[in-house]
Amino acid sequence: MSDDSSRWLVTGAGGMLGQDVLRRLRAEAGARAVGLDRAALDITDAAAVRAAFAEHRPAVVVNCAGWTAVDDAEAREADALRVNGDGPARLAEACAAAEVRLLHLSTDYVFPGDAAAPYAEDAAPGPRSAYGRGKLAGERAVLAAAPDTGYVVRTAWLYGAGGANFVRTMIRLERSHPTVDVVDDQRGQPTWTADLADRLVRLGSAALAGTAPAGVYHGTSGGETTWYGLAREVFRLLGADPDRVRPTTTAAFPRPAPRPAYSVLGHDRWRAAGLEPIRDWQAALADAFGTLRAAADD
Repeated sequence: MSDDSSRWLVTGAGGMLGQDVLRRLRAEAGARAVGLDRAALDITDAAAVRAAFAEHRPAVVVNCAGWTAVDDAEAREADALRVNGDGPARLAEACAAAEVRLLHLSTDYVFPGDAAAPYAEDAAPGPRSAYGRGKLAGERAVLAAAPDTGYVVRTAWLYGAGGANFVRTMIRLERSHPTVDVVDDQRGQPTWTADLADRLVRLGSAALAGTAPAGVYHGTSGGETTWYGLAREVFRLLGADPDRVRPTTTAAFPRPAPRPAYSVLGHDRWRAAGLEPIRDWQAALADAFGTLRAAADD
């Protein structure tokens, strides 16, 4: 990395993905990375954002900050919009003014979830939840304020060692429940945060080098499965009988926010930028599993 590309700022650094982005950056020779959690930086505060930029002078900002409580957003949409819409706008404005590259994390929830083939990066959005509407507002703010330096990276079905997630829950339930009922009518791409962190660092470096155009990228694993299929794979990796996982429907677990039935995303823009998309979800889960089991024991 050059001197210019060694200054990275990670917002939302206390979260599961933020932790892995920092870890990946600090393993990179020459990278200088600063992580700011929610207590250290409120991204909705324009003055605080400007002060952080003045202090740390980043070349790349990776925005992992956001309102992630999907169901709570239904009752508190204005609050969620402030974090997921206004916050990215403040970051994008600061990045555009300083010619800083911004990598902003978004979600599959910007789509209606009714497709039959992977959503392309330029597919028309149509969120069905308050959470999705807020995240779409954030995407649009980034692309409008920083059309030449703003990168929106949509992801989904994240799991990792640094926070609560479905895979860690299944590891825990295998120990305590003879059987578990898991939804089999939602399809998506389980994505390890360490894999996504690696691609974010690669994308940021390519952005600085001028080889990756600004715009929308999809940061999910290859392949696809259902939550039921993922749970069975977790049980198999644990050495447990996968048939202890029983299929059920979304209707059996009513939630305030509607869940996309189909969250499979396409990855063509990575290849167009000369970058490889994330590997297949099963290979990633197998590599991640030792770390995940150790985290579940904590």
